[in-house]
Amino acid sequence: MEDQQSEPGSVTDPAAESNDDVESTAEVTDVELDDDTDVEGDVKGEAESDTDETDDDAADDDAADDEAPEGDAEAVAGKRAGRRKLSLRFAVGAAAALFIASAAFAGAAAQPYLLDRAEVATKLDIARTAGRAIHTLWNYTPENMDTLPDRAAVYLSGDLEAQYRKFIDAIADSNKQAKVTDSTEIVGAAVESLDGPEATVLIYTNTSATSELSPGIPQIKYLTYRLYMKRDQNRWVVTRMPVITSLDLTPRLQS
Repeated sequence: MEDQQSEPGSVTDPAAESNDDVESTAEVTDVELDDDTDVEGDVKGEAESDTDETDDDAADDDAADDEAPEGDAEAVAGKRAGRRKLSLRFAVGAAAALFIASAAFAGAAAQPYLLDRAEVATKLDIARTAGRAIHTLWNYTPENMDTLPDRAAVYLSGDLEAQYRKFIDAIADSNKQAKVTDSTEIVGAAVESLDGPEATVLIYTNTSATSELSPGIPQIKYLTYRLYMKRDQNRWVVTRMPVITSLDLTPRLQS
């Protein structure tokens, strides 16, 4: 329940007051007005006195300690040591507060920097994985083509892995007979986009293929792939890899 202030006149009735009380009040008022005491000066003096006393507390304590009897030397030394300890505690507390504030500011300022570094590290991981995938898929000899699908499966998703395995099975026999060796060099890689667990990467390659059917005349191509990748648990895998640039640089013999 809230406290309610009484209305003026609710406790006493002005009409019921006696004339004597009114005169008495007037007399008291006259006495206070006729007093020659400088009220303003007293108030100022009291305020200045309080200020001086506050400013001189430490000096008075030291003076009192110096005037103490010799018998109380140990007590005086104890009091001074206590004051020093108190001052030291204040200093340590202020230093600790400043350190905490500085650490909080440094943490807030470092957070965007750490996020940027984490994103850069993720992009590097994606680009390196994409480069290793292309290098594995398009580097083979007649001797290791049989194991190529299994080695490439580490970098491919289910559907793409099945498609690649089917492609290699279709060309394996003819490439073995012609002794085809395919060599692919990664000349550039760039993460095109990164959106949570999905990313696209551009891989730039120089590819050359040699065969005993055409000795001394390699087939040279400049190819650019766009790899669509996704995060599968703790690794990145390729889901699609269309060729977006194909430039045939194979030398042409003039008849």
